[in-house]
Amino acid sequence: MGHLSYLAVIVFVLLASTWLEVALRTRVYARWRRLALTVLPVLAVFFAWDAYAVAAGHWHFDASRIVGLHVAGVPVEEVLFFLVVPVAAVLTLEAVRSATGWQVGDELPGEGADGVRTTGGGRP
Repeated sequence: MGHLSYLAVIVFVLLASTWLEVALRTRVYARWRRLALTVLPVLAVFFAWDAYAVAAGHWHFDASRIVGLHVAGVPVEEVLFFLVVPVAAVLTLEAVRSATGWQVGDELPGEGADGVRTTGGGRP
């Protein structure tokens, strides 16, 4: 069962953050292009970094804690980590924005987090 440890952590992070999409209507998954533009550069940089570190012998993963599937020498759990954790961060940011009406800086004045024009306190 220990070989599922890392994967279990990834699943927990995903479940612990995905409920925000429904409960607070963050619309993160609905705006998949925006999400991809945020997550894919992170994935590319950190995947390349890990692939290099593993190949050079600077970094390794405990074989008893992973399922054993690899992508270019990097465990699949690590690749999933580079996808799931940034998505969880975006979901958390959007949940705070949804609950508070705060703007992060990419909206036009009077536009809410979902791109809809608002009147007053940041809510439609």
